Amino acid sequence: MRFSLGPSLLLLSSVAAYTPESTAQTDAVAAKSFATLSRAVSDGTLKKELATRGVSQECTIPNAVVRKEYADLSDAEKIDYIDAVRCLMTKPSITPPEVVPGARTRYDDFVATHMNLTKAIHMTGNFLTWHRYFLFTFETALRDECGYQGYQPYWNWAKSSMDPIHSPYMDGSSTSQGGNGVYAPHKCTPFVDNSTTLCIPPGEGGGCVESGPYGVITANISATSPTFEPEGGVPVGPLFSYGPRCLKRDISPWMTSQWLTDNHTMELFANPTHDIAPFQDILQLDHPDGPVCVHSAGHFTWNGDPGGDVYNSPNDPLFWLMHGGVDRAWWMWQNLAPAERAFRIAGTRTMRNDPPSADATLDDLLDMGFNGVPSPLREHVSTVGGPYCYIYA
Repeated sequence: MRFSLGPSLLLLSSVAAYTPESTAQTDAVAAKSFATLSRAVSDGTLKKELATRGVSQECTIPNAVVRKEYADLSDAEKIDYIDAVRCLMTKPSITPPEVVPGARTRYDDFVATHMNLTKAIHMTGNFLTWHRYFLFTFETALRDECGYQGYQPYWNWAKSSMDPIHSPYMDGSSTSQGGNGVYAPHKCTPFVDNSTTLCIPPGEGGGCVESGPYGVITANISATSPTFEPEGGVPVGPLFSYGPRCLKRDISPWMTSQWLTDNHTMELFANPTHDIAPFQDILQLDHPDGPVCVHSAGHFTWNGDPGGDVYNSPNDPLFWLMHGGVDRAWWMWQNLAPAERAFRIAGTRTMRNDPPSADATLDDLLDMGFNGVPSPLREHVSTVGGPYCYIYA
């Protein structure tokens, strides 16, 4: 099946010259991780380690599917991905209306699941595994329900760190993931992390996204905890209520140039031990140079509504590319020592351990709402084990 964009959506912006930044350092880490993973699969050491916790590994490197960087896709491959995402936005929701009154589409089902579990899947011991499974269920829906032939692409954020607005991810062309919002007056955006307040300076956008393939989409479920402050604010409705509105963005080179560079991303891999806690902290919680971590910097690259709402953030289609990049970063860290790092988890079951809760365990069930069956955390620790068979290019 091919869901056509239609002539009205094949909008090409006047794209300024764009030069991607070098990602040589992190690409070298990715290459090393792939080589180490290949050896661990070939000699059986990873399979043996996964089996100690009852996780199967039938996947081999030659038969693994490849998740690609979005900018490396051909125009036809980008359009196929966009078509499938838009297809989900036309299919009816499978979430019962009494559970989520605001859900209208299959795409909304994923937003609702993320909303419902936000405080149990961020800054927790299951952050990485839950979001890996979430991406997989989304990818599966694209393929099984909308005929997508490819796999979930990712955003290598360091490539666009100096010029996200003119990058192939956000330049507003028909093959991008939509452009900036039209200019509309707005305040700086409060950014709160680790009890440190920061306000992102207003950029060139702020209003509705009108360029690219998502210029006509509607965010159906009402805002929950918006940080974006346009004139008049963002209306917050009762949780899960119907609050249709346009997609708004204010893409921030100020954010990307400081916290999403290749040098900054390399800090994720500086810890020489097999302890995942330092990796997770720099990724999603604490950074020694300031309050912004890689994960939050990714979300606040486009800011706006619903992108800047931690609950509703999947309502912006850039969410999936950004979390593809997060999963790739974890894949890179894991596969520097695949067997030793396979079952490494750290953290509790509640956001920032508030309220205090027990540590996450490998037997904890990952909840996908109406999008997939609950599954033990241990099944999601390897991209070549359990239900998975993919690698990153």
